[in-house]
Amino acid sequence: LRKPGVDIICRGDSLSAPVNVTIKALKANSAVVTWDIPEGDPVIGFAITQQKKDVRMLRFIQEVNTTTRSCVLWDLAEETDYIVHVQSISMSGPMSPHSEPLRFRTPKEAETQASKSKDEVTMEEVGAQLRAGEFIIIVVVLIMWAGVIALFCRQYDIIKDNEPNNNKDKAKTSSECSTPEHPTGGLLRSKV
Repeated sequence: LRKPGVDIICRGDSLSAPVNVTIKALKANSAVVTWDIPEGDPVIGFAITQQKKDVRMLRFIQEVNTTTRSCVLWDLAEETDYIVHVQSISMSGPMSPHSEPLRFRTPKEAETQASKSKDEVTMEEVGAQLRAGEFIIIVVVLIMWAGVIALFCRQYDIIKDNEPNNNKDKAKTSSECSTPEHPTGGLLRSKV
């Protein structure tokens, strides 16, 4: 005879397989696999199995103490078929059954470059735009400084033309007319 409590405990320890397993950010040499878990499962980690189609060799990735629902698959071969399974890991150690197998094919490197949308901007393009913007700002600032210096020189010439002539005339008349020894006139004009 079965005891009802034993069945409940056994079912309580088992985990459900992850669901909604999908591939995102698919590139020629990498991809991101994402998934969801059924609500209420006491999950502490995940195990991802990656396999090339028709090849027995597997890559096994295990992550524990995580709530992350994604994993990067790296070092993939371009134009190759892969199969991925995800399993949940519980606190007590047993794993869930495998998720439904997810099959995907990596694109060719040239296809990933060509399929980049026109609105997508790479870091190199952003750097080039920043350098061009910085260059324009520097040129504008230099032109403004040149204008300020030209304006200053023009104003300085106007001031120099007006004031120094008056000071020179005053200096000439005072030096011609007097000397320290003869306050009323210069040496040539002194009365004997």
